[in-house]
Amino acid sequence: MTTTTTPTAVLVHGAFADAASWSGVIAELQNHGIPVVAPPNPLRGLASDAAYVASAAAQIDGPFVLVGHSYGGALITVAGTTENVVGLVYVAAYVLEEGESLGELQGRFPLSPLVSNLKEATYPVEGADPAVEVTIKADAFPAVFAADVPAAVTKVLAVTQRPLAASAFAETASAAAWKTMPSWALVAGADQAINPEVERFGAKRAGAVVVELEGASHAVALSQPKAVADLIRDAVRAIG
Repeated sequence: MTTTTTPTAVLVHGAFADAASWSGVIAELQNHGIPVVAPPNPLRGLASDAAYVASAAAQIDGPFVLVGHSYGGALITVAGTTENVVGLVYVAAYVLEEGESLGELQGRFPLSPLVSNLKEATYPVEGADPAVEVTIKADAFPAVFAADVPAAVTKVLAVTQRPLAASAFAETASAAAWKTMPSWALVAGADQAINPEVERFGAKRAGAVVVELEGASHAVALSQPKAVADLIRDAVRAIG
């Protein structure tokens, strides 16, 4: 697909993090003249979060590449049907099939340490009973989420987590944009939050161009921003 302008990279963060988790990647992309947008991810449910991402992306002029980390990968899979999307990049991410949930995909493989280290809390829902949200237990956070990030940084990240609505694990994807879209995927070889086998399986099923970083944690965008940015640049160059 040939475009006359450089596609914008729309970076969608995952659970237990925020858009600042892309900081190093954003700097690398900006240094190479690639326009970047990093919208907030509400983390309240697959359908509603995907709709939010799609809405934010649709207001960008020109073509764009959707980049999803972790749970953000599920969102770009659904939001990728938005007009002007020209490619998908998955970073240590879930790549869902239409009609599939995060729980179903995860359940086909041995569970990662994340699953036994989640902490539940509740949040208010207007007109309904309180709903459940989850974070990673603070003492487990460094090993599970960011083993290759300096300890001083992970201590801060552990207490600034953004919780994910527990219902997101059971919601099914209403679309699988990778079926009609070129895609790229980065597998974090030492991921303890998502089993790397889940990442490999989804990427292969999507026919993605795959890069695997041996020893990389789930927080690979923080620990190896240049490698992540390089993959995004490859996608932008291939499409642009």
